[in-house]
Amino acid sequence: MQESTRFEGSVALVTGANRGIGRAVTEALLERGAKKVYATARDVQTVEALRERHGERVVPLRLDVTDAEQVAAVARTATDVDVLVNNAGAFEPTDLADEAIVEVARREMEVNYFGALRMLHAFRDTLVRHRGTLVYIGSAAGLTNVPLQPTYSASKAAQHSLTQASRASLAGRGVSVHGVYPGPVDTDMTKDLPAAFTKTPAPAVAHAILDGIEAGEEDVFPDPFAVAFGGQFRSSPKSVEKQMAALVTSPA
Repeated sequence: MQESTRFEGSVALVTGANRGIGRAVTEALLERGAKKVYATARDVQTVEALRERHGERVVPLRLDVTDAEQVAAVARTATDVDVLVNNAGAFEPTDLADEAIVEVARREMEVNYFGALRMLHAFRDTLVRHRGTLVYIGSAAGLTNVPLQPTYSASKAAQHSLTQASRASLAGRGVSVHGVYPGPVDTDMTKDLPAAFTKTPAPAVAHAILDGIEAGEEDVFPDPFAVAFGGQFRSSPKSVEKQMAALVTSPA
């Protein structure tokens, strides 16, 4: 367990805030009294609706986490951030027989791992100065490979490793580091998942994420699938691997 985080009065930055979990987390932070949220997206117009709804508490910023210059520019602007939510993610349906598998893997890794690494590097000193909170929105697929998502799972496994490295590097510096491992969430990314995967609405997941962080949980499993998965993973990683393979091969 880490020190608890209170979001009331906080200044947060959320990557990929224009849809899915990122948008839901942005809304949940504002509902819990965040003073300001930098809502970032590659197309800044896609977060304008958040500003229209919440006024000056939302600051839209253009940010592609694969662009080092944009990351540096955002870090120079958002020097008051005390909660950083690395949410931006990329997923492309593929399988290991796909001729373009290497290119798909590179694109996913560039966002899910290298993008998060760029953000850590850019905001590390700011978070230390404010004794802040660092959050990585990972995936249960980063703890055991989902055969339907082989390269995405690998990129999220790399992000999980970065979460652990961040926690070790920032130990004793006043920064709490949280890894989030959701199961299937009802977003555009999961629209083609087999029926065996029950999806949880993004707003419910967002509030569960913030509940876990407020409680000081290092590893947050924010939906029923994730809770069951987390318990089983801690008990037997091999059994979870077999379970994922069985879900993929079972009828829709």
